[in-house]
Amino acid sequence: MSEQTAGTVTVAGTLVALLAFGYAEFMLPDRPLLSDYALVSGGLLPVVIGMLALASACLSLAYGLATGEPGRTAATRVLLLAAAGGLMLCALFPTDATVIKSVSGEIHRWAGAVVFTTLPVAAWGLARGRAALPRWTAVKALSVTSAVALAVYLAAHPASFTSPWIGGEAYYGLLQRGLVLTEVVLVAAMAVAFMIRRTVMAPPVAGAAPAARDERLAA
Repeated sequence: MSEQTAGTVTVAGTLVALLAFGYAEFMLPDRPLLSDYALVSGGLLPVVIGMLALASACLSLAYGLATGEPGRTAATRVLLLAAAGGLMLCALFPTDATVIKSVSGEIHRWAGAVVFTTLPVAAWGLARGRAALPRWTAVKALSVTSAVALAVYLAAHPASFTSPWIGGEAYYGLLQRGLVLTEVVLVAAMAVAFMIRRTVMAPPVAGAAPAARDERLAA
């Protein structure tokens, strides 16, 4: 599988994840969190499909990075593999209906924490040190947005001691949906930015002037 194919598979995986989560959100009875849709009739399949589709997107992106920049992207690939593993565990071990009180619920919660924390760091590491081009600036902006959304979501979650102070129980579900959307888009943005990079750096046609190498390290 080539880098371009890996990038295309990544983007396709994120689109499938968005469609699956969107179906759960708009077609099923309202639930506090996205993972809770797996507990209602007809909700398990779209939730599992969404998680596994995003996991496959992370894996294909890691493959593309390993093919194109094996040395420079090592840390990013490790984080993407960790996120993919976390998503698979979330799909295999559903959450609890209310308070986390089972082994499955605990695995789901900590696997979700791995996913939410590794993807913003992976994106920042991938974009860090590259030329200040719009696509890499977008990846950095999305990674910061995702990190901020995660911090606010954790503060608003009913399990947090800060939640009563900010009335988090009223909107923590909305924050989680925004966080999930940001991270799914972030994976797609990383793939697109990397695919564009390979297009720009493609060998020039014989007799043509060499293309500018815009992926040099930033000063």
